[in-house]
Amino acid sequence: MTLWGGRFSQKLDDLAWALNASLPVDQRMALQDVEGSLAWADAIHKAGILSDEEHASISLGLDTVHKEFSTGQFIFLPSDEDIHTAVERRLSELIDAAAGKLHTGRSRNDQVATDFRLWMLQAIPELHSAFNNLQSALVEQAEAALPHPSPLPQGEGTPFPFGGRVGDEGEPIIMPGYTHLQRAQPILLAHWWLSHYWALKRDVERLQDLIKRVSVLPFGSGALAGAPFALDRDALAKSLGFDEVSQNSLDAVSDRDFAAEYLFVCSMAAVHLSKLAEQVVLYTSAEFGFFELSDAFSTGSSLMPQKKNPDVFELTRGKAGTLIGLLTGLMSTLKGLPSTYDKDLQEDKAPVFQATDTLLSILPVMAAALRTITVKPERMRAAIDSTMMATDLADYLVAKGVPFREAHSLAGKVVRAAEEGKVRMEELPLEAYQAIGPFEADVYQVFDPLESINKRNTVGGTSLQSVKNQIQKIKGE
Repeated sequence: MTLWGGRFSQKLDDLAWALNASLPVDQRMALQDVEGSLAWADAIHKAGILSDEEHASISLGLDTVHKEFSTGQFIFLPSDEDIHTAVERRLSELIDAAAGKLHTGRSRNDQVATDFRLWMLQAIPELHSAFNNLQSALVEQAEAALPHPSPLPQGEGTPFPFGGRVGDEGEPIIMPGYTHLQRAQPILLAHWWLSHYWALKRDVERLQDLIKRVSVLPFGSGALAGAPFALDRDALAKSLGFDEVSQNSLDAVSDRDFAAEYLFVCSMAAVHLSKLAEQVVLYTSAEFGFFELSDAFSTGSSLMPQKKNPDVFELTRGKAGTLIGLLTGLMSTLKGLPSTYDKDLQEDKAPVFQATDTLLSILPVMAAALRTITVKPERMRAAIDSTMMATDLADYLVAKGVPFREAHSLAGKVVRAAEEGKVRMEELPLEAYQAIGPFEADVYQVFDPLESINKRNTVGGTSLQSVKNQIQKIKGE
């Protein structure tokens, strides 16, 4: 059974059939195809095309087909060219001649576009939930890095070069912040975790914003020129959960902007996940030692018994390239299409399905892996040296009335003097400071990293209060 063979005297060549058939891909939209057909049967019944008896028969048959798909009992045949053919063929087996009226007024062109949009409207909430789970894991880690009651007696934690002890109550976990992958300024670890939360928040917002462009009903556009019957397209849209109907039938059957935009959202999210994964890979290395992965989310080497590899994060990083390639492929397909529907558009669904599956495989594993990471605060604190407070040293001079450009230069000279003397900046004698600029005895207070962090108290800064405000804002949304 085909939906188009009347004017042909020969059957399609077997190799051409295999190339043309889309069932291996579009059978994923089986439930959406049946749901769309049920709504279409209602619409053409109201338009007077189906009698009450025919409508009841078709609806009952489609309900049966829906149950067969839902329970895995539907049997595909070699003659099923696509999911639309398979559904109509099975309906004909169930109810005979009345099934032939279901396709009245519609084309596979508007049918597949409707199915695809329905599928995406149902996939977006699932992706949204997976993103939210990962965001929650990031917030949980951020909260764990903030001050909490110490398991050790006050003052008995591990000492640090610049004061404070790991284990002291009220001591947040601090770490070096990096620019150009070089140590830059001290920050709160919680601030670092939350930086990845906000990137994912933008991904979720883009996903949600996309819904209004997906939720446009193509049904009623026919092959390209519209339906010749008095259909209530607004009622049809409402019955399927669409927000509005397409306003131009030519555009409706060719529009795949929503698919390209969906792939962009997936690709952008993958870039954000790759960025997070790259930093975890670095921070779990022996050279950094900031994190340790759980054995449950690590792999070993087939040769080197000591290895503990961050494969989960490396795979996440690698799959970002795959997702970007899917977006590029679809955009290349769309760029030169000449008319309304062209068979090239059969290439639209596979990349969308693959991108969805990829993200749904990555997101829960990333969330679970992050929740089981062991943080090494001693290593983070030990990686902070006094040169990272060089900007604070310049700000110290600014507070004494020195213009920032001059203060910047003087602070740089202090850094150079410490390097040449092979000492830390806080070990330079006061005389050395005063030989460079208007420094006083209180200059050494600059080198407290937590004090440096808490000075950054503007909205969005790394101070303890600012980070707490971030978390309050997140939880209040």
